[in-house]
This record gives sequence, structure tokens and C-alpha cells, in this order.
Amino acid sequence: MVRVRIYFNKNQQMRYTSHLDLHRAWERAFRRADLPLAYSQGYNPRPKINLASALPLGFTSDGEVLDARLEEQIPLTGIAASLTEALPPGIQLDRLEEIGPREPALQSQIQSSEYLITFLDPFPELLERVQQLLSAEHIQRERRGKTYDLRPLVEKISPPSRNHQGQDQISVQLSAREAATGRPEELISALGYDPLAARVHRKKIIFK
Repeated sequence: MVRVRIYFNKNQQMRYTSHLDLHRAWERAFRRADLPLAYSQGYNPRPKINLASALPLGFTSDGEVLDARLEEQIPLTGIAASLTEALPPGIQLDRLEEIGPREPALQSQIQSSEYLITFLDPFPELLERVQQLLSAEHIQRERRGKTYDLRPLVEKISPPSRNHQGQDQISVQLSAREAATGRPEELISALGYDPLAARVHRKKIIFK
């Protein structure tokens, strides 16, 4: 059995595709490509595909990663060519590499995620709000009826800049460890801005 790590992008056409549907899209792509994807044993066999980290609805990304296990050894160039033909619009293959079968699971190796946040409406107070947030000792937020401190989950925030359309942007690095995951929409709310009026793009997943 061979373990292949696949790096890919999820663009605007897949922006509202759920994590589960993305998993299914990859399974269908392997079938269309006639690649020998491995399945678990038992009454309900499942494809041995593991996505590194769920991407919330509405987000796009340049840094998605998945591991797939194949029953047979196939050259990476052949796998890439077959998948490129089989993948749906909105998923763009970046690169592939073979991983040792005993390497730790992807999810256990995630440390942080880096996002680009674009504010669609003018946000003249952005620099001041970012400075206030970074200087705060605690940022109390609520998730699923429980309060938590967002501040230790915010690892970095770049100085605000503007894109070619004149929209304000910031790059942020948030913790993505188990039980310590910072959510971009919570950060946007903490800045005093409506998350629905912003666009979030995951630039990369940072592994240990």
C-alpha cells in the first residue's frame, strides 16, 4: 500500500462546498481516474482519504492537503495526470509526494493556519483595531454556548495593506491545534467588523 500526500487549491467555484462534499469529490475523482484507492474493511468500507483540516463554507484556499492510500505503486506523475483530468472545476492540483506509511496522521501534525482576510467595505479603523487586539491580554468570545479566550490563539497579524481593488486586507496566523483552534470569523468579529462582509482565503497550513 502506498501513501500519497496531495497539495491542492480550492477556488471560488468550490467556495460553498462542505468538508464532507469535498471528501466525496475526491473519492469520485479517484474513481474517474481509475486509480486503485484503498478502502477500509468491514460492512461499510470507507476510502482511505484524510483531509488535513476542514475549511469552513465560504472560504477559499491555496494550501489544502490530503493523504490518500493506494493499493498499488504508481508513478506520481501518472497519478497527477489522471487526477487533473478527473477533478471537478474548483479544485486545482498543486503537487504530490509519497509519504512513509508510518508517518503521523496529518491532523496530528497541524500547528497553525495562515489566512488572508479581505474587507469588502471600507474599514478606516482597521489599523487601530488590530493594534488594540494585539495589545489586549484577553479577548473573550463565545462558541457553542461556552466562553473562551481568543487572544492566545492569535499568533500573528500583519500590518494592514490594500489590494489592487483598494480593499483593506490583513494576513493572520491562528493556532490550529486540537482543542486550540482560532477561527477567522471570530477574529473579524473581535475587530468589530461583520464576518459576512469579509472574504477569507487560507494561504497555507503550518505543520510541526
